[in-house]
Amino acid sequence: MRTADRRVATVFGGAGFIGRYVVQRLAAQDYIVRIAGRDPLAARFLCTQGRVGQIVPLRAAVTDAAAVARAVEGAEVVVNLVGILHGDFESIQARGPGIVAQAAAAAGARRFVQVSAIGADASSDSRYARSKAEGEAAVRAAFPAATILRPSVVFGAEDNFFNRFAGMARLLPFMPVVSGDTKFQPVFVGDVADAVLAAVARDDAAGRTYELGGPRVMTMREVLRFILDTTRRSKRLVDMPMGLMGFQAGILEKLPNPPLTTDQLKLLGRDNVVGEGVPGLADLGIAPTSVEAVVPGYLRRFRPGGGRRDVAAA
Repeated sequence: MRTADRRVATVFGGAGFIGRYVVQRLAAQDYIVRIAGRDPLAARFLCTQGRVGQIVPLRAAVTDAAAVARAVEGAEVVVNLVGILHGDFESIQARGPGIVAQAAAAAGARRFVQVSAIGADASSDSRYARSKAEGEAAVRAAFPAATILRPSVVFGAEDNFFNRFAGMARLLPFMPVVSGDTKFQPVFVGDVADAVLAAVARDDAAGRTYELGGPRVMTMREVLRFILDTTRRSKRLVDMPMGLMGFQAGILEKLPNPPLTTDQLKLLGRDNVVGEGVPGLADLGIAPTSVEAVVPGYLRRFRPGGGRRDVAAA
């Protein structure tokens, strides 16, 4: 039961990359935080981010309406961060957000925040992008006052973007370039988490959609060059034929955890930047953090010698 001195927030996907930062911030605001997901054990490491009993992992997949209803009962704030890069997009990203939003509305939640993605488009040829758009529509139908946040590529110490390509730079004799002219606007995970908290706190954020991007737009080729310079790797950038990449993706996507799929190739062919005139971080009172301010610190370990030479020189 919600009381004046016990605010409850339920975060679906709270154990993930963005989720852990959102959970930390909600706990610092003195919320009781329920982390809802398929595997409660995966969220146990976050229990130390608050007082004893303040952070509570729960088993509640977004596709399980009964479990979702139990997870949001008495919650003042509900945040849905669940997303996948491959798999059952229709269940998890198209229908799941609507299930969570319906339960939040029925439970009388004050705020609902849906974290989607730039590029969500019902007419896209990408299943990922279509499912994101369908999820947004389901949220709007069930909880009209919801705030929708659409980040570009998110970076931070645990990311699967800069870290992934830095690992490739360490192992490969050259850097393969796919869709080198595609533009991204990388946004810091801490800024995305701050945007979630701003959406919870600000009355003017209710019912609005924000696109979140950092201060710099980079092409894929520029991203790879930045990574090579930061990790001090002298590798040649080699443009890969899309036909060859499509053939490889068709084989790789059959793996349980594929490194590349044909759907991801479709996404790589489209710019991932904040739309002109669309509300963003500044409208939420957040100054975006640059790639240069954060990424070199966690890519240091990919340098020759694991970055230990830099420490010794200092």
